[in-house]
Amino acid sequence: MQAVFEGTVIANADDADVVVIEGDRYFPPTSITEGVLQAGSTSESPSGQGERQSYAIRVGEQDHEDLAWAHLHPSAEAVERAGVDFSGYVAFAPAVTVREGVVPQEGALP
Repeated sequence: MQAVFEGTVIANADDADVVVIEGDRYFPPTSITEGVLQAGSTSESPSGQGERQSYAIRVGEQDHEDLAWAHLHPSAEAVERAGVDFSGYVAFAPAVTVREGVVPQEGALP
């Protein structure tokens, strides 16, 4: 599975490693392209998942604010509901395209 924004691969993971929570796909931290996320503000998640870290996506020299987020320390209740510890997993706003299926070779887009 890939997360792509403006032609840039933001995350690349096997479908089985991506966690779906309340309709959002959360990519493991190791799948995120290095240097593309810029930490923003933190806030309490409205869905009770715990503190939420927002990220901007950097493409070239431009930062696109609030297009990604992660729960660095999700609440115990959220982990129990998800069935997996998703600490640090990153989800994306609808402006980011998520492509399901086989992960292509590095650098290639299907």
